[in-house]
Amino acid sequence: MQLEITKASLNDIPHLRALFLQENNFQVRYNAVHERGWSDSYLINIDGIKAGYGAVKGFENHSDRDTIFEFYLIPACRAHVSDIFSELITVSGAKYIECQSNDVFLSAMHYEFSKQVSSEVILFGDQAVTNLFVPGVSFREKRETDILFEHRHEPEGSHVLELNGEVVGTGGFLLHYNKPFADLYMEIREDQRKKGLGSYLIQEVKKACYEAGRVPAARCNIDNKASKNTLLKAGMKVTGYMLTGELKK
Repeated sequence: MQLEITKASLNDIPHLRALFLQENNFQVRYNAVHERGWSDSYLINIDGIKAGYGAVKGFENHSDRDTIFEFYLIPACRAHVSDIFSELITVSGAKYIECQSNDVFLSAMHYEFSKQVSSEVILFGDQAVTNLFVPGVSFREKRETDILFEHRHEPEGSHVLELNGEVVGTGGFLLHYNKPFADLYMEIREDQRKKGLGSYLIQEVKKACYEAGRVPAARCNIDNKASKNTLLKAGMKVTGYMLTGELKK
Protein backbone atom coordinates (compact mmCIF):
# COMPACT_ATOMS: atom_id res chain seq x y z
CA MET A 1 0.00 0.00 0.00
CA GLN A 2 1.36 3.39 -1.03
CA LEU A 3 -0.10 5.88 1.46
CA GLU A 4 0.13 9.66 1.20
CA ILE A 5 -1.66 12.12 3.49
CA THR A 6 -1.39 15.80 2.62
CA LYS A 7 -2.95 18.98 3.91
CA ALA A 8 -5.68 20.09 1.52
CA SER A 9 -8.44 22.63 1.13
CA LEU A 10 -12.13 22.02 1.67
CA ASN A 11 -12.56 22.20 -2.11
CA ASP A 12 -10.44 19.04 -2.44
CA ILE A 13 -12.80 16.80 -0.45
CA PRO A 14 -16.48 17.66 -1.22
CA HIS A 15 -17.18 14.32 -2.93
CA LEU A 16 -15.61 12.41 -0.02
CA ARG A 17 -17.48 14.44 2.56
CA ALA A 18 -20.72 13.82 0.65
CA LEU A 19 -20.07 10.08 1.01
CA PHE A 20 -19.36 10.58 4.72
CA LEU A 21 -22.68 12.37 5.22
CA GLN A 22 -24.55 9.78 3.18
CA GLU A 23 -23.10 6.90 5.18
CA ASN A 24 -23.77 8.64 8.49
CA ASN A 25 -27.37 9.67 8.13
CA PHE A 26 -27.53 11.81 11.28
CA GLN A 27 -27.01 15.37 12.43
CA VAL A 28 -23.31 16.23 12.48
CA ARG A 29 -22.68 18.54 15.40
CA TYR A 30 -19.56 20.18 13.96
CA ASN A 31 -20.78 20.39 10.38
CA ALA A 32 -20.43 24.19 10.20
CA VAL A 33 -16.81 24.13 11.39
CA HIS A 34 -15.67 23.42 7.82
CA GLU A 35 -17.48 26.31 6.12
CA ARG A 36 -16.50 28.75 8.87
CA GLY A 37 -12.82 28.07 8.29
CA TRP A 38 -12.26 26.62 11.76
CA SER A 39 -10.73 23.34 10.57
CA ASP A 40 -7.88 21.88 8.54
CA SER A 41 -8.55 19.18 5.95
CA TYR A 42 -6.22 16.31 5.02
CA LEU A 43 -6.59 14.32 1.81
CA ILE A 44 -5.76 10.60 2.00
CA ASN A 45 -4.36 9.04 -1.17
CA ILE A 46 -3.88 5.27 -1.39
CA ASP A 47 -2.13 3.81 -4.42
CA GLY A 48 -2.92 6.97 -6.36
CA ILE A 49 -6.62 6.97 -5.44
CA LYS A 50 -8.36 9.72 -3.45
CA ALA A 51 -9.50 7.33 -0.75
CA GLY A 52 -10.58 9.52 2.15
CA TYR A 53 -9.98 12.53 4.32
CA GLY A 54 -9.43 13.65 7.87
CA ALA A 55 -10.49 16.91 9.51
CA VAL A 56 -8.87 18.63 12.49
CA LYS A 57 -10.22 21.48 14.64
CA GLY A 58 -9.31 23.18 17.89
CA PHE A 59 -10.15 21.29 21.08
CA GLU A 60 -13.02 23.06 22.88
CA ASN A 61 -12.08 26.76 22.96
CA HIS A 62 -8.44 26.31 21.98
CA SER A 63 -7.36 27.95 18.73
CA ASP A 64 -4.76 25.30 17.88
CA ARG A 65 -5.87 22.77 15.25
CA ASP A 66 -5.18 19.73 17.42
CA THR A 67 -8.36 17.60 17.46
CA ILE A 68 -9.44 15.04 14.87
CA PHE A 69 -13.22 15.26 14.55
CA GLU A 70 -13.93 13.66 11.15
CA PHE A 71 -12.33 10.70 9.40
CA TYR A 72 -13.58 8.87 6.35
CA LEU A 73 -12.29 6.17 4.01
CA ILE A 74 -14.11 4.67 1.05
CA PRO A 75 -15.10 1.08 1.97
CA ALA A 76 -12.67 -0.49 -0.53
CA CYS A 77 -9.71 1.05 1.34
CA ARG A 78 -10.55 0.16 4.94
CA ALA A 79 -8.45 -2.97 5.32
CA HIS A 80 -5.54 -0.97 6.78
CA VAL A 81 -7.61 1.64 8.62
CA SER A 82 -5.54 1.58 11.82
CA ASP A 83 -2.30 2.24 9.97
CA ILE A 84 -3.92 5.02 7.98
CA PHE A 85 -5.37 6.69 11.07
CA SER A 86 -2.00 6.45 12.81
CA GLU A 87 -0.39 8.26 9.88
CA LEU A 88 -3.11 10.94 9.99
CA ILE A 89 -2.22 11.58 13.63
CA THR A 90 1.44 11.94 12.72
CA VAL A 91 0.90 14.23 9.73
CA SER A 92 -1.67 16.48 11.44
CA GLY A 93 0.08 16.60 14.80
CA ALA A 94 -3.27 16.02 16.52
CA LYS A 95 -3.33 15.53 20.29
CA TYR A 96 -7.03 14.87 20.84
CA ILE A 97 -10.01 13.20 19.22
CA GLU A 98 -13.66 14.17 19.47
CA CYS A 99 -16.47 12.34 17.73
CA GLN A 100 -20.08 11.24 17.93
CA SER A 101 -20.67 7.73 19.20
CA ASN A 102 -23.15 7.16 16.35
CA ASP A 103 -20.23 7.66 13.95
CA VAL A 104 -19.25 4.00 14.27
CA PHE A 105 -16.20 4.28 12.00
CA LEU A 106 -14.46 7.08 13.89
CA SER A 107 -15.66 5.76 17.26
CA ALA A 108 -13.66 2.59 16.64
CA MET A 109 -10.52 4.70 16.12
CA HIS A 110 -11.41 6.70 19.22
CA TYR A 111 -11.34 3.65 21.48
CA GLU A 112 -8.24 2.22 19.82
CA PHE A 113 -6.08 5.33 19.80
CA SER A 114 -7.22 7.49 22.71
CA LYS A 115 -7.18 7.39 26.49
CA GLN A 116 -9.49 8.80 29.14
CA VAL A 117 -12.55 8.61 26.88
CA SER A 118 -15.38 10.69 28.32
CA SER A 119 -18.62 12.36 27.34
CA GLU A 120 -20.40 15.54 28.41
CA VAL A 121 -23.09 15.80 25.72
CA ILE A 122 -26.08 13.62 24.79
CA LEU A 123 -27.34 13.65 21.18
CA PHE A 124 -31.01 13.28 20.28
CA GLY A 125 -33.04 12.48 17.19
CA ASP A 126 -36.78 12.39 16.60
CA GLN A 127 -38.67 9.20 17.36
CA ALA A 128 -42.38 9.70 18.02
CA VAL A 129 -45.32 12.04 17.51
CA THR A 130 -46.67 13.30 20.82
CA ASN A 131 -49.97 14.98 21.70
CA LEU A 132 -49.04 17.07 24.70
CA PHE A 133 -51.42 19.84 25.75
CA VAL A 134 -51.17 22.62 28.32
CA PRO A 135 -54.46 24.43 29.09
CA GLY A 136 -54.43 28.15 28.35
CA VAL A 137 -51.09 28.07 26.51
CA SER A 138 -50.79 28.90 22.82
CA PHE A 139 -47.88 28.37 20.41
CA ARG A 140 -47.20 30.86 17.64
CA GLU A 141 -44.48 32.70 15.71
CA LYS A 142 -42.75 35.54 17.53
CA ARG A 143 -43.95 39.07 16.78
CA GLU A 144 -41.87 42.24 16.73
CA THR A 145 -44.12 43.65 19.45
CA ASP A 146 -43.57 40.73 21.84
CA ILE A 147 -42.00 41.54 25.20
CA LEU A 148 -39.57 38.73 25.96
CA PHE A 149 -38.09 37.65 29.25
CA GLU A 150 -34.33 37.64 29.86
CA HIS A 151 -32.72 34.60 28.24
CA ARG A 152 -29.83 33.10 30.18
CA HIS A 153 -29.12 29.85 28.35
CA GLU A 154 -30.51 29.91 24.80
CA PRO A 155 -31.06 32.56 22.11
CA GLU A 156 -34.46 34.14 21.67
CA GLY A 157 -36.47 31.79 19.50
CA SER A 158 -38.49 32.32 16.35
CA HIS A 159 -41.58 30.91 18.09
CA VAL A 160 -43.13 31.58 21.48
CA LEU A 161 -45.50 30.16 24.07
CA GLU A 162 -48.08 32.65 25.30
CA LEU A 163 -49.97 32.40 28.61
CA ASN A 164 -52.42 35.06 29.78
CA GLY A 165 -51.04 37.50 27.22
CA GLU A 166 -47.41 37.01 28.28
CA VAL A 167 -44.57 35.19 26.55
CA VAL A 168 -43.47 32.38 28.89
CA GLY A 169 -41.20 30.46 26.53
CA THR A 170 -39.37 30.78 23.23
CA GLY A 171 -37.86 28.21 20.91
CA GLY A 172 -36.71 27.53 17.40
CA PHE A 173 -34.33 25.49 15.27
CA LEU A 174 -30.87 26.24 13.89
CA LEU A 175 -30.08 25.50 10.24
CA HIS A 176 -26.28 25.49 10.08
CA TYR A 177 -26.17 21.69 10.19
CA ASN A 178 -25.95 19.13 7.40
CA LYS A 179 -29.25 18.91 5.53
CA PRO A 180 -31.90 17.82 6.20
CA PHE A 181 -31.14 18.15 9.93
CA ALA A 182 -31.78 21.10 12.23
CA ASP A 183 -31.04 21.66 15.91
CA LEU A 184 -33.89 22.42 18.33
CA TYR A 185 -33.53 24.83 21.22
CA MET A 186 -35.87 26.47 23.71
CA GLU A 187 -36.02 28.32 27.02
CA ILE A 188 -38.89 28.66 29.50
CA ARG A 189 -39.30 31.65 31.79
CA GLU A 190 -37.94 30.70 35.18
CA ASP A 191 -41.21 31.09 37.12
CA GLN A 192 -43.03 28.84 34.64
CA ARG A 193 -40.71 25.84 34.68
CA LYS A 194 -41.62 22.31 35.81
CA LYS A 195 -45.13 22.68 34.39
CA GLY A 196 -44.69 20.72 31.16
CA LEU A 197 -44.20 23.83 29.03
CA GLY A 198 -40.74 22.80 27.80
CA SER A 199 -41.89 19.50 26.34
CA TYR A 200 -44.95 21.12 24.81
CA LEU A 201 -42.76 23.79 23.22
CA ILE A 202 -40.34 21.20 21.79
CA GLN A 203 -43.30 19.22 20.44
CA GLU A 204 -44.59 22.27 18.57
CA VAL A 205 -41.14 23.42 17.38
CA LYS A 206 -40.66 19.92 15.95
CA LYS A 207 -43.75 20.44 13.81
CA ALA A 208 -42.47 23.81 12.58
CA CYS A 209 -39.13 22.21 11.80
CA TYR A 210 -40.74 19.54 9.61
CA GLU A 211 -42.87 22.18 7.89
CA ALA A 212 -39.62 23.95 6.96
CA GLY A 213 -38.37 20.76 5.32
CA ARG A 214 -35.89 19.84 8.06
CA VAL A 215 -35.51 16.86 10.40
CA PRO A 216 -35.30 17.82 14.10
CA ALA A 217 -32.34 16.88 16.28
CA ALA A 218 -31.11 18.20 19.62
CA ARG A 219 -28.52 17.81 22.34
CA CYS A 220 -28.01 18.60 26.02
CA ASN A 221 -25.40 18.27 28.73
CA ILE A 222 -25.17 14.73 30.08
CA ASP A 223 -25.84 15.98 33.63
CA ASN A 224 -28.88 18.09 32.66
CA LYS A 225 -31.62 15.65 33.64
CA ALA A 226 -34.35 18.26 33.23
CA SER A 227 -33.46 18.94 29.58
CA LYS A 228 -33.05 15.23 28.86
CA ASN A 229 -36.48 14.42 30.29
CA THR A 230 -38.03 17.36 28.42
CA LEU A 231 -36.72 16.10 25.09
CA LEU A 232 -37.70 12.49 25.75
CA LYS A 233 -41.22 13.50 26.78
CA ALA A 234 -41.57 15.43 23.51
CA GLY A 235 -40.84 12.30 21.46
CA MET A 236 -37.09 12.60 20.99
CA LYS A 237 -34.71 9.67 21.57
CA VAL A 238 -31.06 9.35 22.51
CA THR A 239 -29.04 8.66 19.35
CA GLY A 240 -25.50 8.99 20.71
CA TYR A 241 -22.98 10.88 22.78
CA MET A 242 -20.12 13.25 22.07
CA LEU A 243 -16.93 11.37 22.91
CA THR A 244 -13.67 13.12 23.73
CA GLY A 245 -10.25 11.76 24.53
CA GLU A 246 -6.52 12.40 24.46
CA LEU A 247 -4.60 10.51 21.79
CA LYS A 248 -2.04 8.02 23.06
CA LYS A 249 1.57 9.03 22.52
